[in-house]
Amino acid sequence: MSSYEAAADVLARLYGEEFGGKPSGRYRIPQKLLRELLGRRRLYEEDVTALGRALLERGFVLIDMDSFFVVMSANAFVNYRRVSKEALPSAAASC
Repeated sequence: MSSYEAAADVLARLYGEEFGGKPSGRYRIPQKLLRELLGRRRLYEEDVTALGRALLERGFVLIDMDSFFVVMSANAFVNYRRVSKEALPSAAASC
């Protein structure tokens, strides 16, 4: 098992655990803790991509917010509105 897969297992498990005043669900993790979890001094784009892919395989999404990362369930996005082709011209004209 790679360090990315092991880290993804930990991050996926955390999603279901109680902390921060919530019983479970989305959370954020500082870069520093993520570096420690991966055993790295620096995080490179390849590291974030590999960890994101490993999390996606487990049903979660990793969002890079520059100074921290967010872990959410991929199912959270299922009910979002879909953009149709017809919506694009009117949206672009209002910019």
